[in-house]
Amino acid sequence: MADYHFDVHMQQKLPKGEVVCGDVFLTRRIKEEGRVILVLSDGIGHGVKANVLGTLTASMALNYSSLHTQPDVAAKVFMRALPRSSDGQESYATFTIIEIEVDGMVRIVNYDNPQTIILRHGKPYVPNEIEVNIRGEENVGKILRIREFNPIQGDRIVFMTDGVEQSGLGGKRYPMGWGLEQVCSFAEKQLAREPGISATRLARKILNQAAMNDGFELKDDTSCGIVHFRQPREFMLITGPPFYKIKDTDFVKRVIEFPGKKIICGGTTAEIIARELDLEVNIQHRYGYEEAGIPPAAEMKGFEMVTEGILTMGKVEEILEAYSREDRLGTSPPEEVAKLLLEHDNIHIIVGTRINWAHQDPDQPVELEIRKFVVKRIARLLEERFLKNVTVELV
Repeated sequence: MADYHFDVHMQQKLPKGEVVCGDVFLTRRIKEEGRVILVLSDGIGHGVKANVLGTLTASMALNYSSLHTQPDVAAKVFMRALPRSSDGQESYATFTIIEIEVDGMVRIVNYDNPQTIILRHGKPYVPNEIEVNIRGEENVGKILRIREFNPIQGDRIVFMTDGVEQSGLGGKRYPMGWGLEQVCSFAEKQLAREPGISATRLARKILNQAAMNDGFELKDDTSCGIVHFRQPREFMLITGPPFYKIKDTDFVKRVIEFPGKKIICGGTTAEIIARELDLEVNIQHRYGYEEAGIPPAAEMKGFEMVTEGILTMGKVEEILEAYSREDRLGTSPPEEVAKLLLEHDNIHIIVGTRINWAHQDPDQPVELEIRKFVVKRIARLLEERFLKNVTVELV
């Protein structure tokens, strides 16, 4: 098993006057095989037409890569499926596929997008590249460029559409466009200045510079993605007390020995842990949360925060469902929980199965099922949308 986690972040900007992005970015985690697939496609042109072409290409690339289809065979299918314009000229979309396997192998397949930049120890790293002709008579001259390498902690992959590389085209500073070498040099300088820079921050800096090159009026859909291989961050969320009261001591011992950050979602659970450790739970009343129907959070030594259980968890699920990379989360308890989940990589969720009779009619023991259902949905969102490693354990 690889000793790293990888952050993935995508930043996109539209040309002036456009409301739909012609660049499409899709991801898929295949948990059973230990694979993650990232696809960035750039549909020709702008607006809705470009978005349709990009979405079609990215979706097919994701599906065929999931099935281990040879890239040249899959690309032949893409080319045939893409619509052609009425004058007979070909309409197409470029694409970059990044496939990351659990054993550490990374495979990058590129068709007509700018070459990916790989940075190791802050400097360009150039693995061997092979060129493969796309199959089919109609695809003569069309080439896939494929790279494979084993990443190490600290590596970064910078991938983009030509809106980044060609930014500034025709201007005084970059008459031929920013260019791949200049993009690489810019990324190197950012790493030298801030060696621990996050994937989010680096992608945003590159995209902001591309926009600046075009006088803040981009001429093309512009996308920049970063994959950052780094030390994984461990996190534990505990919700609900263990089924058997006799297990409380063992349960608390295990929670305390966990090496990463921890939060508790549930008043009864917090009371058990506080009792076993002789700690105090201090409720933090903040104006506005109670009025919004959000129970207040609390503080307890050794934990990032303590919140109410079911209501807070349900709100966390809603936040994650609607979350966009551009969102800025606030400071309410559910938003703080969501932030902590998004900041960490290996997330361990412990679900206690003791029923809290205070919350329900004794003849309707539904609280446990609600808790399990909400946790299951949160785990799915974290795995599928945010590429987190999540384990859920019932105790």
